[in-house]
Amino acid sequence: MKSIILAGGSGSRLWPLSRDMYPKQLLSLDKDNSLLQQTFARLNNFSNAHDIVTITNVKHYSDIKLQLNKMSKDNIVIAEPLGKNTAPAIACTLEYFKQNSDNDDMILIVPSDHLIKDIEGFNKTVKAGEKLAQEGYIVTFGVKPTYPEIGYGYIKTLNALETGYKVERFVEKPDLATAKEYLSEGNYYWNGGIFMGKISVFFEEFKKLAPEIYSNLNQLDFSQDTKIQYGIYEKMPSISIDYAIMEKSDKIALVELQSDWNDLGSWQSLYNVKQKNENGNVITGKVITENVKNSFIYSQKELVAVADLEDVVIVETEDAIMACKMDKTQNVKKLYEKLKSQQSDTTKLHKTVFRPWGYYTCMNSGTGYLTKTICVLPKQKLSIQSHNYRSEHWVVLEGRALVVKEDEKFYLNAGDSIDIPVRAKHSLQNPYDEELKIIEVQKGDYISEDDIIRYEDCYGRV
Repeated sequence: MKSIILAGGSGSRLWPLSRDMYPKQLLSLDKDNSLLQQTFARLNNFSNAHDIVTITNVKHYSDIKLQLNKMSKDNIVIAEPLGKNTAPAIACTLEYFKQNSDNDDMILIVPSDHLIKDIEGFNKTVKAGEKLAQEGYIVTFGVKPTYPEIGYGYIKTLNALETGYKVERFVEKPDLATAKEYLSEGNYYWNGGIFMGKISVFFEEFKKLAPEIYSNLNQLDFSQDTKIQYGIYEKMPSISIDYAIMEKSDKIALVELQSDWNDLGSWQSLYNVKQKNENGNVITGKVITENVKNSFIYSQKELVAVADLEDVVIVETEDAIMACKMDKTQNVKKLYEKLKSQQSDTTKLHKTVFRPWGYYTCMNSGTGYLTKTICVLPKQKLSIQSHNYRSEHWVVLEGRALVVKEDEKFYLNAGDSIDIPVRAKHSLQNPYDEELKIIEVQKGDYISEDDIIRYEDCYGRV
């Protein structure tokens, strides 16, 4: 079986922990491994590592590749040049498989940010879905509702099939009264966003129902690179697989998911899966409480003191504090969108960002400049890279640095500094036994983490 992991989401409802440049699928919310890594491990039960293809936005490519390399060096990551929703992403990945395998292979498509702990139950569901998929159905895995959720789409089933049901229709996210009706009727399922079918059947439906996507696929060439060409991708509409295919096709069947499932789409859903203390609270970090019940309180850095509150969510990070009622956590997305419209840095990156070689902390920024402190761990080094729009000035604070600039080596001690011009190939390295700490001042017309061109990288991000 082949597998596709959709890893392009932003996780805006989990702001301020989830950010645009480091979304929830990269976070370790329940275990040591991130949601993405857990998803890869789950699919590895059905697919070899080289048959699991992850598609993500180019801005997340390096972090996705880095995390999956820890699971298997044989993983494949496709980079889309801009966000176009799930239908073009799935179609392009299917084209990758078409060019590299049998068109009649079975394909399993899953989001990267779902939490599933009952692996045996999930495996049974996949086997049940495979029977219907072999008959020519596109199978969706439905989650039996346990309460009237208004944050999920629903699927209405019709007559029973051998291992599932024929689907009558897909339904948008309902209001509370309608969700209660769906729950009482018993033949509605939450849309889990997991799909299965033969590659050939998916292509038949794309050709018939989404020709504006299908007609561009034969221009793709994955023989040399797994990055989708911008000129081809921009021609495709931005549309979900539900709207493009699932709601229009007459080949849709549903199999009930026989495992636990949580899409961790809100702070409330994360609260629901976490272990609570005697007062029903989920507490992380430096937190002190007095008469607080049934609440989620998270501190990343500062002390958070809370008294006489119930059913609330409070999340503190280095640069933001978010508080809301437990039953209103879906509205966090509205806060995120407001901040994004104001071009707030709090939606993009955390102040402290961890990398395989160490970490950096953003100290100050303004028009045309950004200042960081960078810590490079012993025996680690940054990639050989260049920047098209910014220059950099480095000052060593602690330890010793080896700087490679345009093939020339410079050895710096505490107090020494060096300039890195625009477009100069360079690398910051720490071949020594103690940590290296520097101040970096970036200057340029465009200051962003996506202004990095990597040439060599020991962490597999090229």
